[in-house]
Amino acid sequence: MAQPILETRHIVKQFPKVLANDDINLTLNQGEILCLLGENGAGKSTLMNVLYGLYKPTSGTIVLDGEEVEFSSPRDAIDRGLGMVHQHFMLVDTLTVTENIILGSEPGRGPQIDYRTARQQVKELSERHGLRIDPDAKIMNLSVGLQQRVEILKALYRQAKILILDEPTAVLTPQEVEEFFAVVRGLRDNGVSIIIITHKLEEVKAISDRVYILRRGRIEGERRTADVSKEDLANLMVGRAVVLTVEKSDHQAKQEPVFEIDDLRVLDDREVAVVDGLSLDVRPGEVVGIAGVDGNGQSELAEAIMGLRSVAGGSLKHLGEDIKDLTTKERIHRRISYVPADRHRYGLVLPFTVAENIAMGYHDRAPNASGGGMRLNYSAMEEQATRLIKDFDIRTPGPLAPASHLSGGNQQKVILAREFTRNPSFLLVSQPTRGLDVGAIEYIHSQILAMRDQDVGVLLISLELEEIFGLADRILVLYEGAIVKEFVASETDEREVGFYMTGGKKEQSA
Repeated sequence: MAQPILETRHIVKQFPKVLANDDINLTLNQGEILCLLGENGAGKSTLMNVLYGLYKPTSGTIVLDGEEVEFSSPRDAIDRGLGMVHQHFMLVDTLTVTENIILGSEPGRGPQIDYRTARQQVKELSERHGLRIDPDAKIMNLSVGLQQRVEILKALYRQAKILILDEPTAVLTPQEVEEFFAVVRGLRDNGVSIIIITHKLEEVKAISDRVYILRRGRIEGERRTADVSKEDLANLMVGRAVVLTVEKSDHQAKQEPVFEIDDLRVLDDREVAVVDGLSLDVRPGEVVGIAGVDGNGQSELAEAIMGLRSVAGGSLKHLGEDIKDLTTKERIHRRISYVPADRHRYGLVLPFTVAENIAMGYHDRAPNASGGGMRLNYSAMEEQATRLIKDFDIRTPGPLAPASHLSGGNQQKVILAREFTRNPSFLLVSQPTRGLDVGAIEYIHSQILAMRDQDVGVLLISLELEEIFGLADRILVLYEGAIVKEFVASETDEREVGFYMTGGKKEQSA
């Protein structure tokens, strides 16, 4: 039996109104890959931030190599051999791989950095751990998968013997995920002990030796991965039976498109074309999924469709009429509904009540208002919200609760309740389940398919390929702002789609 290299004993982390971690006891063995699995808000990241010295525990102890330790900062944790790779990488785009890795720990004397020695150290480190990368490449020129390797090398350069990885596959293609798993196994074989924070059941089964399941700040179970099913893990995560497979009916889409995009060109904030020559159509009664690595124009495309970003060229047609010069409000009133990727920025006004958020966009129309929109009818808003809270199973004290008091999953349900009940003909859904637990995902997927079966045309933008395959009838691959390949979902697989997501050509795959 391997000896524990790291233990937490009765760790409690209390914030002013939230008990984030409640009596957490876990062990990490030498040379082990351990997964920490839990739904959004379960306390996973808080616990890892305690381990990494970003938070001090309210009570409890951390034991490292049999010795009780206290970390006042990440520097203390790093000095004791802990490294952490955050979900959002902390790299300087304009610096080289070597410069990023040594930043803050530069070899040399005084102000003079011994770059040649540093470069050689990075090269040897990358070769020893199978993390092949050009030490002179600039970060801005690297794929997301290679940037992740740089983050791992940063930790190893500082002699990390324990590596904490926060949602490490969130932005990787299927091919990059396979490469990442090979890297992690190689690190384990070289004596590094690894904790992976995740909400992906497939990931747990594919890579870990053991798994702890957190729910509402407590350890709900600990299992050897080989001895537990995905269904059991899901049930432990949410406290009830969860249906993991999406049941999609054989629904026949209509032929005439409800929404068409032709040769669309959209600029980003630097006046660079990030959507360039994009064309697609969506028919009533189908889900069209857009698959792509983050940063290939997804955000700008969604904003252009909803009038939140101006169009530099091309056309947007809804029911045959060009709408590119219409305001966002005018598009909403044409029965175009939008579930945004950033629910806080575009989906909700957090200080407003649930009732006010559900009325938004139609707040100046009956039954929400009278007198030409000059007088709001709060009783009608509350009545509508009360009905939708029940219909969409929104966990809230009531319609007058501020949206800011709801969990992420329930905030998303407020947006769905508003957008899905306005009888849309076209529905744009962007990253609908980002950061949500499997229970909320199950519900949201069923609602999207229900809209499809009511002959709504749905355009789904998602970074989760499993979600794309579960919901979409057709899959369009977005790369560098253009559609490079179209698939019928039932006639392809994640590997083939992932190949085109990174700019692959068919002749290259032969």
